[in-house]
Amino acid sequence: MKLTFIGADHQVTGSCHFLQACGKNILVDCGMQQGANPFECCDIPVDESLIDYVFLTHAHVDHSGNLPLLYARGFRGQVYTTEASADLCSIMLRDCAHIQMQEAEWKNRKAKRHSGIQPVEPAYTMEDADGVIRCIVSCGYNSMVEICEGISIRFTDVGHLLGSASIEVWLTEEDISKKIVFSGDIGNKNQPLIKDPIYIEEADYVVMEATYGNRYHTSEKPSYVESLAEVISKTFAKGGNVVIPSFAVGRTQELLYFLRKIKEDNLVPSYPQFEVYVDSPLAVEATGVFQKNIYTCFDEEAMELVRKGINPLNFQGLKLAITSEESKEINFDENPKVIISASGMCEAGRIRHHLKHNLWRPECTILFVGYQAAGTLGRALVEGIDEVKLFGEEVEVRADIRQLPGLSGHADKGGLIEWINAFAKKPDRVFVVHGEDSTCTIFAECLKTEYEQKAYAPYSGTRVNLISNTIEYEAAPVAVKKRVRGISDVFARLLAAGQRLLAVIYKNEGGANKDLAKFADQINSLADKYDR
Repeated sequence: MKLTFIGADHQVTGSCHFLQACGKNILVDCGMQQGANPFECCDIPVDESLIDYVFLTHAHVDHSGNLPLLYARGFRGQVYTTEASADLCSIMLRDCAHIQMQEAEWKNRKAKRHSGIQPVEPAYTMEDADGVIRCIVSCGYNSMVEICEGISIRFTDVGHLLGSASIEVWLTEEDISKKIVFSGDIGNKNQPLIKDPIYIEEADYVVMEATYGNRYHTSEKPSYVESLAEVISKTFAKGGNVVIPSFAVGRTQELLYFLRKIKEDNLVPSYPQFEVYVDSPLAVEATGVFQKNIYTCFDEEAMELVRKGINPLNFQGLKLAITSEESKEINFDENPKVIISASGMCEAGRIRHHLKHNLWRPECTILFVGYQAAGTLGRALVEGIDEVKLFGEEVEVRADIRQLPGLSGHADKGGLIEWINAFAKKPDRVFVVHGEDSTCTIFAECLKTEYEQKAYAPYSGTRVNLISNTIEYEAAPVAVKKRVRGISDVFARLLAAGQRLLAVIYKNEGGANKDLAKFADQINSLADKYDR
């Protein structure tokens, strides 16, 4: 019964934990790294084909985005997550695959102009995304799910995103039982649309996030609607656009909720008919998923609108851009407007085109409404960079760069402390993850000294024995090195296929001799074909 920390340890993205219990290999989250992370993440200790299960806290790509890569490398187990997260993953993972394939195509077109550059392959394909989506098992909130003998789980609403959950895991080996809780991303209270976090009362071990473990959002509940209306009014008065880089899932739907209210109350009286463009096919699909899950995930305020026959996410003047042609047309319209586009950290997607058209205009506002990871373009803009490169072109930053205060799907330091202190009995150990390097250290120390929690912030590679409550291996931080060109992506894929084949062979041990002989002949025939 062991836990190994893989990703989002002393850094914010790429969440992944490896759990071994009852003869099973389990991942909790399998996220994609975003931005510039300071430390290397260790490899999963076993071949991907030997992973039996993935327990997924929620659909954000820093928690789910590498599931198709896991499948590409041989995973064929089951992915357990909530019903709403399953719906979101079915669109988000395909979108990730589309981006991977687009970027590989763009790099290969560019490589044709330079000799000696090898073609690149996408990290995974649409087929990999479709494959892992078929592995998803949907679970309801608050229902005990028996995974196999000795392992049961339960998803508890944690109020971060539609379908987001803390995962309670019960493990029993040789009459020894332990319970470990993975917090997932802990939600901010009193947020629009979705419910507040539900607290858990008992656990032997807790793995908790610390994104905002070193700061508080605000002492008073922010007036999101009024603040947003003020930004829109001032920008429109100058004749500019309000460009909002927004996460397609979660934050975009919250913004639509606010904008409906602004329209209803006529809070921008000089421009009552202003138009709002949602320029993200993923955001449009995700909004449909939100509307599908209103009865299980929406809070009471949103449900009151629903009961009155009001769609909380729709209003007059809302325009949806699906095709690339519709996206391009937005910037030919000279009327002041609100443009909401992904990605939220400006790392990819259509938002970069809107930045190219609006960043150099002093009458425009770029409004950030979410966390900006270190190393991202969004973070650079928030920190005051004067010039950025977009599509090979230097663009001067003249637009007003603003942040909407208090708008966060993550609990602040006070919310995190409230969540961990809700446990009736202090856990045997609290592992602090999913925060920037200094934040994890500071928050773990705060829990130890101020709240007498046995807190510890592990680095990637740290391995814990959950039966004896001992750290078997304490990893040291390994700084990210500049990548050296090594084996090709295609050859790496071939190696992964070979590892999966070996795993399948072991799984067939004890089968009928006739079937095993046929299997061996097929392998030998394939080997003969390629053995040069």
